[in-house]
Amino acid sequence: MALSTRSNFAMPDDAFRAVVEAHRGLSDGQSADLDAALVLILANHIGDLDVLNEAIGLAKRRMLEASQQQQQQQ
Repeated sequence: MALSTRSNFAMPDDAFRAVVEAHRGLSDGQSADLDAALVLILANHIGDLDVLNEAIGLAKRRMLEASQQQQQQQ
């Protein structure tokens, strides 16, 4: 199975909203714990180590690129 980076949701805004709403009322620590638990649950659901490693790499690259862009704008 290859990593899909296109939206698979019929209503992607609703999916994004569900994730954001899940954090409402949580402390920063609780929010981080929720993110970690959600990642592990979804990683288990995927069940493919190659896809998981590809997703981890993509997430790291995107995070680093965003950080670099923010630094350049300052």
